[in-house]
Amino acid sequence: MSEPQGSESEGTTQRLPVIEKAPGTDGDGSAAEHWPPPLPAGEDTGKEVDGKGGGQGRFWSARRVPATVVALLLLAATGLFLYDIAAVRANRPAMHWRRELARQLAERPLDDTAVLVGAGVAAALGLWLIVLATTPGLRAVLPMRRVHTDVSAGLHRNAAALVLRDRAMEVAGVQSARVRVRRHRADVYAVSHFRELDDVHDDLDTALDEAVKGLGLARTPLLSVHVRRPGKKG
Repeated sequence: MSEPQGSESEGTTQRLPVIEKAPGTDGDGSAAEHWPPPLPAGEDTGKEVDGKGGGQGRFWSARRVPATVVALLLLAATGLFLYDIAAVRANRPAMHWRRELARQLAERPLDDTAVLVGAGVAAALGLWLIVLATTPGLRAVLPMRRVHTDVSAGLHRNAAALVLRDRAMEVAGVQSARVRVRRHRADVYAVSHFRELDDVHDDLDTALDEAVKGLGLARTPLLSVHVRRPGKKG
């Protein structure tokens, strides 16, 4: 009985169809990944707006610890006063500390040292709470430019300093480098053990200027580079 036509037989070679590589794909046929991905039409491109880089402001801290401390103190004071008032309403004597406090407030003059110290402490605490309520906090996080309008990103100062330090160490002649990144400024202190200091300084300026721009921060910090020779041992 003859073998049906089109079936595979041992020792024969069949030609497989060729699948052409589609544009924008890699060798295994999957879509090639590009970074950064292209922005859709009408998407925010992260260009600087009024010199502030996408209008991204600082991140606000949750202030959990101060809020918790204040809430617990207010809760304890309110509970203590309510208990004492309820005791007085039940024909019981008021607590000794409240009678003593009322007597001291009635007898002490306003220019008394204890009164002035207490008023100063209360004013300082109130000012501290106002500052916490009106300032963003999170000074260690630097806001980055917005590539997408609904995504906010930040970079920690230590991470930014580490990137700049690694970039500085790649410059020929740099033996060691120390970087301090602030909100508006990046200070770089490098030690060069060979080459002319001016040449090392120029190379550091060029390399670090590109590195700072590559961080993608909303507000590019000013770069300050200092180069010196290593100190004498002993």
